Amino acid sequence: MSPVLKRKGEKFTLPSKYLLFILTIVCLLLVVLTFNTTIFSGPLGTVAGYVVVPFQDGLSKIGSWLNDRKEELVEIRDLLAENEKLKQQIDDLTIEITGLQQDKYELNNLRELYQLDSQYDEYDKIGARIIARDAGNWYASFVIDKGYEDGISENMNVMAGSGLVGIVVDVGPNWAKVTSIISDNINVSGKVLSTSDDLIVSGNLELMKEGVISFIQLIDEENKVVEGDKIVTSSISDKYLPGILIGYISSISEDSNNLTKSGWLTPAVDFEHLEEVLVITQLKQTVEEE
Repeated sequence: MSPVLKRKGEKFTLPSKYLLFILTIVCLLLVVLTFNTTIFSGPLGTVAGYVVVPFQDGLSKIGSWLNDRKEELVEIRDLLAENEKLKQQIDDLTIEITGLQQDKYELNNLRELYQLDSQYDEYDKIGARIIARDAGNWYASFVIDKGYEDGISENMNVMAGSGLVGIVVDVGPNWAKVTSIISDNINVSGKVLSTSDDLIVSGNLELMKEGVISFIQLIDEENKVVEGDKIVTSSISDKYLPGILIGYISSISEDSNNLTKSGWLTPAVDFEHLEEVLVITQLKQTVEEE
């Protein structure tokens, strides 16, 4: 059976798509004949007008619609191009803002180190950047980008923020390892700045979850030491230079022996966020010899 004509009972039907195509061709022929011949003059022209004119109007409307869609597509293409340009500008501005924020953060760190340097201007120091650290939330042990080629040696004190960070324990040509005072089993001889009473500051990473470390063996017979007092390194320490701020007493209690006191103190350094440090290039023994 022909693909064009279908048999339906006793009648043949023409598919609508073919019928539409044939009618379109016929209408186009009528338009051509109308404008280029006089075949449709007179009464025949009037009849043709009823057929051709509506078709012409339809073609005109279709043309206008297509032109409008073309203009819309051009506008959409322009908008998409402008949108991509704006996205790129936003990306560039985001990168620039991030860089400015980083610069501001580093500037604040350097300003903080400068102020710290001014507070301890009696000591020679060298700045260093932290390049590695042990696993965990705290900078209990880390590596800096300065070594013995820069004048760094073991037992040099390290500072940041507002006070003491720790001490150099190992040195290479261009690196050094630092152990912080918050590390377990690290003890620092300290004293209460306001009363000169001696005590021992003990590192404890478990306590650092609460933002504090402990102190013990405080002899305070006159009960002059109170919460908020500053704790600094003591002159009797064999490794730490005297007078460097360690932290502030946050709680204090009397021991069971009724002779000493112990408690917690808040470190002067933020041991969760460290990037740059100052290394004091003088050793405790050198200061004592002077």
